[in-house]
Amino acid sequence: MAFTTEIHIPEFQFKLDYSKGTMFMGSCFSENIGQKLVELKYPVDLNPFGVLYNPESIANSLKFLIDKQNFQEYDLFQDQGLWSSFYHHSSFSDVDFESVLQKINSRIEVSHQFLKDADFLILTFGTAWVYQLENSNQVVSNCHKVPAEHFNRIRLGVHEIVVAYISLLEELWAFNPKLKVIFTVSPIRHWKDGAVENQVSKATLILAIDKLRKEFDEKVCSYFPAYELMMDELRDYRYYATDMLHLSEAAINYIFERFQTALFSPESILFSKSIAKIKKSIQHRPFNSNSAEYKKFLEANILEIRKLTSNYPNISFREEITYFENELAKF
Repeated sequence: MAFTTEIHIPEFQFKLDYSKGTMFMGSCFSENIGQKLVELKYPVDLNPFGVLYNPESIANSLKFLIDKQNFQEYDLFQDQGLWSSFYHHSSFSDVDFESVLQKINSRIEVSHQFLKDADFLILTFGTAWVYQLENSNQVVSNCHKVPAEHFNRIRLGVHEIVVAYISLLEELWAFNPKLKVIFTVSPIRHWKDGAVENQVSKATLILAIDKLRKEFDEKVCSYFPAYELMMDELRDYRYYATDMLHLSEAAINYIFERFQTALFSPESILFSKSIAKIKKSIQHRPFNSNSAEYKKFLEANILEIRKLTSNYPNISFREEITYFENELAKF
């Protein structure tokens, strides 16, 4: 007997594997899923501007990458002793503006080339609400705790998002013709907007993506129902973190498994399970670190890594092999 109403996710017409680069951009949901791929050693570029929430900020960031934008001192602002960029997450901020520019520009240079060669671009919209600087109407990606009176808060409309992204997607495909774009909507609720406004915001994003999917061929532009999986299949507060807004680890793992099943090649799923097993072995703490059994355990993991490396020579296991060899050297 089924205790959930399961969402049917058709298999995608294209498959992700270890030979294909994937860029993630968007909200902290893309950070969660993207980080899992990083841990499984997929070739991933994860949020080169930091976490982004609204479609306009994501679009601005992609244009900067296409153009390989070079940020200057006048693109930054100083507040409470820190230099920051309104186009970047606070992880780029620093007391020294030259350090900020170095972090920003070096990341843009690397991510420009990654996007040029990437096979997949996964965009996660979090909210349709944006904050505009009052003195310039610039939509900011992050307010950096600047007082609210310096911003105007507006909600993007469906048509506004669609028009902007039709142009952006055509520009992206001119830049990288093989790129496949997958949209998702973050299931994390923006509760500060209020229950009703959060739903209106999510609905705006879903309608905009639906129009974009109908505008373009599904072979190059698709949707993964992360929001729907959380709202329907995982319709229980046990799947939330303690703030009752963010996702629990169990929810993230479940959505990732559905994502993997729909999008990944069977060979890559099998290989990723081997990697996960190796990483779990590193967490293993023996009852007796001097036992013959532990020595065999270490040797078996080294042998397994060498087998994996022979099949996938482009994937580095340097950290893992170093760990097991160092443990083995203690005997």
